[in-house]
Amino acid sequence: MKKIILLLVLSVLGMNAQAQSFKTPTPSPTQTIKQEFSLSSVEITYSRPALRGRKIFGDIVPFGKLWRAGANAPTKITFGEDVKIMGKSLKAGSYQLMINPTEKSWEIILNKGTDGVFNYHPEENVLTVSVPTATLQYPVESLAYQFELVASNKMFIQISWEKTFVSIPVETEIDAKIAASIEKVMTADTKPYFESASYYFETGRDLNKALEWASKATDSNPTAFWVFHLKAKIQAKMGDKTGAKATALKSIELAKAAKNDDYVALNEKLIKGL
Repeated sequence: MKKIILLLVLSVLGMNAQAQSFKTPTPSPTQTIKQEFSLSSVEITYSRPALRGRKIFGDIVPFGKLWRAGANAPTKITFGEDVKIMGKSLKAGSYQLMINPTEKSWEIILNKGTDGVFNYHPEENVLTVSVPTATLQYPVESLAYQFELVASNKMFIQISWEKTFVSIPVETEIDAKIAASIEKVMTADTKPYFESASYYFETGRDLNKALEWASKATDSNPTAFWVFHLKAKIQAKMGDKTGAKATALKSIELAKAAKNDDYVALNEKLIKGL
């Protein structure tokens, strides 16, 4: 009988313990942002503290003291390929991002350790740069990272919180890699003429070669209005207005047949620009 009573008591206590267990929102929730960049991507994982009426820089985050660039766990940044940050080379990989803030600039530190600012080893630093701070007109409530002005080989990692803002330029060398890739794939049976012509046109490389590839792309796909539009843009850039107009008109004809009003408008705009 005593054993039965004891089991009942333990069961009730267990139910009470479960009833008292609950989950609350994280004060500084974790966010992961990822941006396709160049031939790979860049990813940042950080915790987002909020202002909540407090003074941050120079108070909660003291000037001249290492900050984990977020809250809770260390801020982690991963580059899928080699890059340059403010002209300094950085190998592909994952790093913890730290900041040593002052009133007018932030020292950005990328460190190959994983233990954060409380077990920081300067000898593990792989890159250190200084970026100027700017003052925002309106405060940012939650710490925010974002990628801006993303191009094929350059972008900016921007950090904003309170009324402080920094912008960190990131660059990578891709022209040689892509040129080598194009040279290699052009030896295959199926050749990516359109993609290669597009890259040469967009990056201002050999326009004669771009036109040759675009012409071959139209020959292999004679109803592809988007390919004819690319060829017209290349001709226009080379100064061949007559050829560009004729190709654009052909693209309009094909786009109308395909009921694609967007490309009709693009070609009309191109012709008007001639």
